[in-house]
Amino acid sequence: MITPKRIIVVGGNAAGPAAAAKAKRVNPNAAVLLFEESSYISTGTCEMPYVLSGEVGSYEDVLFFSPGTFMNEKGVQVFIKHRVEKIDRRTKTIYALDLISNKTSELNYDSLILTTGSLAKTVPGFSKELKNLFHLKNISDLFQLQDYLNKSEVRKAIVIGSGYIGVETAEALTKKGIDVTIIEKESLPFPSSEKEISERVLIELYRNKVNFIGNVKQLEPIIKDDSIIAIKVDEDELNCDLVLITVGVTPNIFLAEKAKLEIGKFGGIKVDKKLRTSDSNIFAAGDNIEFVNSLTGKQDYFPFATYAHNFGHIAGANAAGEVINAEPIIKNVSVKIFDCFDATVGLSCKEAKVNHLNFDTVEAEVYNLVKVMPESRKVYGKIIFNKENKKILGASFWGGKEVSGYADLIASVIYSGQTIGFLTKISYNYTPPLSPFVNLLSVLGRKALKY
Repeated sequence: MITPKRIIVVGGNAAGPAAAAKAKRVNPNAAVLLFEESSYISTGTCEMPYVLSGEVGSYEDVLFFSPGTFMNEKGVQVFIKHRVEKIDRRTKTIYALDLISNKTSELNYDSLILTTGSLAKTVPGFSKELKNLFHLKNISDLFQLQDYLNKSEVRKAIVIGSGYIGVETAEALTKKGIDVTIIEKESLPFPSSEKEISERVLIELYRNKVNFIGNVKQLEPIIKDDSIIAIKVDEDELNCDLVLITVGVTPNIFLAEKAKLEIGKFGGIKVDKKLRTSDSNIFAAGDNIEFVNSLTGKQDYFPFATYAHNFGHIAGANAAGEVINAEPIIKNVSVKIFDCFDATVGLSCKEAKVNHLNFDTVEAEVYNLVKVMPESRKVYGKIIFNKENKKILGASFWGGKEVSGYADLIASVIYSGQTIGFLTKISYNYTPPLSPFVNLLSVLGRKALKY
């Protein structure tokens, strides 16, 4: 590959800054430019519910770089409030609109990296122009929501969607003294999780006085003076002062589609192992691309910040002249729900069925510490494994902070190709204030060997 002289990165959240900084380190002589449509780069979006609740002091705490500090520390020139509107692949040119001056600039590139992220999904009939309707996808959304909460009397809030952001934000609003109702089209919250986890999430929501309405078929906003005053939920009507939509995200592929780059079945940009798109001069990383799922060997879509950051590094390195492969992904994600944590790794039972895998499951609930310790509490685990070769396909855990370590260890076991029986051979750490005498993973491994 010819060493590029100018590398342009489009998108400034998790993947973009990682790609730009890595490209500059690999090729210090290249001019690396980053374009971002909003006013901010390198923001912590996963932390936003905790800013909203007050657990994180200020939005400034989740702004990791400004354009100035990024230039000084990383050597990358940043253009905020610039929207890249077109790519001319033939001439290797981008067209960027300055949203302040309304002037369009044309810039040539040797390598281009698309890190345009994802967009919040909407619900039909709910106009973005309504004054008290919000999403929580970026820092601007956080500002708008905080500003409304500070200036308005909000007693009742409705959250549409019960995925990670929906439940986290419901918790944040509850901590601000707001009566929260979550609405979901499926019967239980966390519908993509194992049923046993979803049932525990529901109990935790009710325990913290969050109302949940599942199996919803129809939603209709009742509007007065450009605000939603109530929502008709099937045959019922719920009054509200604020509505938050958290029904997932979709890849932001406007530029890629316009440039006629190849798109995958999940709507993300198709990339190869080097994170090259169907144009060899254009790379992509982050929530706008599809990954290879390590357990199925098929394309998949995981819009998580850690993968965006890691793949951003790889895209930046390759765009600057290195040759690095992106490894297939083992999904590994966790979330806090009030006083509990959920951690999920690998495939769920639903995903295993869709992929026609012959699997079995084992589950157990034990204490996370020696029972006499004051902080001891129950922790639940479920492991999915291949019936034929006994290799682990996935796992879910519910309990305290220890579940993160369980998920990481299971991810390592999956990666190394060990069977579920391997869990019985590990020498687990033990001390009464930190761990149980018999580890949950050992219990699960022993139960599986009896099958």
